[in-house]
Amino acid sequence: MGYFILDTLKVGVTQGTLIIFGIFSSIITARYLGPEGSGLLVGLLVYPSLFTTFGSLGIKQSATYFIGKNIFSETQIKTAVTQIWFLSSLISIVCSFLLMYYLSNSAKNLYWVLFALIPIPFTLFNTYNSGIFLGKNDIKSYNKINWIPSLLSFFFLIVLVVIYTLGVSGVLLSKIGGVLFMFIFLLINNKFIKSFSLKFNWSIIKQMLSLGLIYAFALLIINLNYKIDIVLLDKLSSSYELGIYSKGAAITQYLWQIPMLFGTVVFSRSSTSKNGNHFSLKVAQLLRVSLIFIGLGSIMLLIFSDFIIVNMYGYDFSKSAIVLNYLLPGVVILTIYKVMNMDLAGKGKPWISLKAMIPSLFINLILNIYLIPIYGAVGAAFSSTISYSFAAILFLHFYSLEVKIPIMKIFNFNIKDYKQLFDLIKKIR
Repeated sequence: MGYFILDTLKVGVTQGTLIIFGIFSSIITARYLGPEGSGLLVGLLVYPSLFTTFGSLGIKQSATYFIGKNIFSETQIKTAVTQIWFLSSLISIVCSFLLMYYLSNSAKNLYWVLFALIPIPFTLFNTYNSGIFLGKNDIKSYNKINWIPSLLSFFFLIVLVVIYTLGVSGVLLSKIGGVLFMFIFLLINNKFIKSFSLKFNWSIIKQMLSLGLIYAFALLIINLNYKIDIVLLDKLSSSYELGIYSKGAAITQYLWQIPMLFGTVVFSRSSTSKNGNHFSLKVAQLLRVSLIFIGLGSIMLLIFSDFIIVNMYGYDFSKSAIVLNYLLPGVVILTIYKVMNMDLAGKGKPWISLKAMIPSLFINLILNIYLIPIYGAVGAAFSSTISYSFAAILFLHFYSLEVKIPIMKIFNFNIKDYKQLFDLIKKIR
């Protein structure tokens, strides 16, 4: 367990850095754009975000899996990845544009639409290649792909929004700089530029896409469950309500960094583990640890939600505290899914999550369509919590059956869960 925690702490430094950048970026957008401008921004980014997820075609996960299992060489994977990247980028840009142009109320300014679309190919390339580092358990390089673009984007945000007050345009432009730099860095420094080839190994591409598309579809359904409220708020309500919802929901994302921190290492280790059942027991242990931390964090947020929201974003966003409070129960329960799904994904079984996420998505969709016109952002938050809770409980059932570990054993809280963590922290000190 010690090596596992060490890798987790390494990723934790990166996640902590991302949280800091995310918090300050969120504060800047709230203070300089207000609720309506923040709503416009979220509406502009929701479709590119969804198609960046689906456009990744699960290549990051399949690259991690094939390299971790030593099925193909790193050179073969790199070549296949760059070839898949060209087509997926084009499809993602075209689909995002059409959805934004015809469905989004926020996408009336074509310059904003263009700025929102430009990062897609660079983000996809970076995401694809991060799977190679994850498959090699090269956590250090994987971390760089995450924190360097965020650092640069934050720097550009300060320059373009705070100093030059470019508003929504400035925020969108700031998101281009970070991913573009990392794209160039990977091409040159990690020699991905040598991987571009017109000689196609269709066998490798087919196998990567066969597994990757399952991951991609699973990720699309998962992200639709997270984003459907934003899509419907954009369509059925106002930019103001969307802005209010986005800031309340943003706070919950920081709580989810805890299971996401564990999830990165879980996926990497699971893809290379020789004893799947033993590893799943370790994942259950991590779930119990993360539930305690997220539960305590949620209680603190619930108590101080008004104080936190108003002091971070300003009094104009005070209604976001209600959104936050409605979302917290679902966030805590969905931790079950956040941690344990990475174990199954690392084992090459991402389809298990669909058994829980597809019915959960329909529940979320129906509730949002009914509640958003009446209650706006608060209705969307309530819908999400019901959907998240249903998904987590249903997934827990399927996970237990798949790994053959009883639910009672998964939730067998024990002081040993924390002993190794505390011992390691003492050694670091």
